[in-house]
Amino acid sequence: MPYIYLSPSLQPFNPYINGGNEQQYMNLIADAMEPLLTANGIQYKRSRKDMTLRQVIEESNMGNYDLHLALHSNAAGPGSTGTMGTEVYYYDGSYNGQVAAAIIADNYKNIYPYPDLVRSIPTRRLAELNRTKAPAVLVETAYHDNPEDARWIKENINVIAVNLVQSLTYYFDIPFIENVITPYHAVVSTKGGRLRLRCKPSTSSGIMALLKNGTPLLVLGKWEDWFVVSANGMIGYVAAEYVKNE
Repeated sequence: MPYIYLSPSLQPFNPYINGGNEQQYMNLIADAMEPLLTANGIQYKRSRKDMTLRQVIEESNMGNYDLHLALHSNAAGPGSTGTMGTEVYYYDGSYNGQVAAAIIADNYKNIYPYPDLVRSIPTRRLAELNRTKAPAVLVETAYHDNPEDARWIKENINVIAVNLVQSLTYYFDIPFIENVITPYHAVVSTKGGRLRLRCKPSTSSGIMALLKNGTPLLVLGKWEDWFVVSANGMIGYVAAEYVKNE
């Protein structure tokens, strides 16, 4: 299953025109994303507020991540309040970064009030894109020095979080699970046979492991007749009919 590095802004010194700051609101979006990521079986490592950008990049590069996702809000500069929109940056030359950025930008148009102002942009000037080992995307969610954009961010924290996680499931080609559950413990119940832990919720999907009857499970989410579970250090899908609550 996918493993991402989640990097909300480290910039409390970037004030919102209507109060608060960039670090504060990007971390609220990340907070809202976490239970959705868990429900969808997307593992994540998240940067801390006390880290420097250099430390974030170093930590990201120490892991084997499928995507590095940075969350920011933008500013046009002193005295400017008219600029609006969303920019999704990727490293110029990274195919996977370009694909991820295009998916995120296209999907973001469904929630941002002015979809024509949402675009994906190649660049080589952002450290989180050109110094990270994993394919990387940096999302400038909207302009925090524009009153309408700043208000939109604050009023749509959960909407933005849902949209971004949905985009990640598109990118990783797994179904999107919007209904979050509290993870709970269960066991494999097959009357003696072994249960296939699969990469995707399909009987034609690859098999990650064969789980013995009675194997402990942590149920993370549900997609139709499949559960997303953690078992023996792996996360995958199992047929729901063979899972029993503890």
